[in-house]
Amino acid sequence: MLTLDLPHHSTSYRYGGLAFFLAVAVILAALGFEHLGGYAPCPLCLMQRYAYYAGIPLLFVAMALVAEMPRLAAFIFLAVALAFLANAGLGVYHAGVEWKFWPGPDTCGTAQALPTSSTDLLSGLAQAHVVRCDAPAWTLAGLSMAAWNAIASLAIAVLALKAALLAAAARTD
Repeated sequence: MLTLDLPHHSTSYRYGGLAFFLAVAVILAALGFEHLGGYAPCPLCLMQRYAYYAGIPLLFVAMALVAEMPRLAAFIFLAVALAFLANAGLGVYHAGVEWKFWPGPDTCGTAQALPTSSTDLLSGLAQAHVVRCDAPAWTLAGLSMAAWNAIASLAIAVLALKAALLAAAARTD
């Protein structure tokens, strides 16, 4: 009897899929808060999105490769896990800035071009909307978006690491 080794039957594929769908859900929520909810992201918020922008397509590629090239898929899953582990650290740092545990970066505000005249200065001040990194724009259960991102990033890192370990252990015949 012929049996097909389809990637969706692989446990590694399933863990990678969970990581993928969680990452997609988190970045869609962040973009929804920004574009539908009107919550402007600060520079640290924008930095925390980099892992999602790189990790989502990489997770997709790794899932596509897991049946035919499990070692390569394992390497990609591992790279994604490390990226999201670093992102979890960035989320903890940002949450600590919001809770005043430590100071944030000096660049935590919207950069404005230098005015060339007093009229430019006054109009610039009237239109300026500074987004601060040290004040949470939204909280749920006492945790800011940065703290929730740290939790989600850690979960994605664990799922991607599990997918990497399972893919690395897979046999290629």
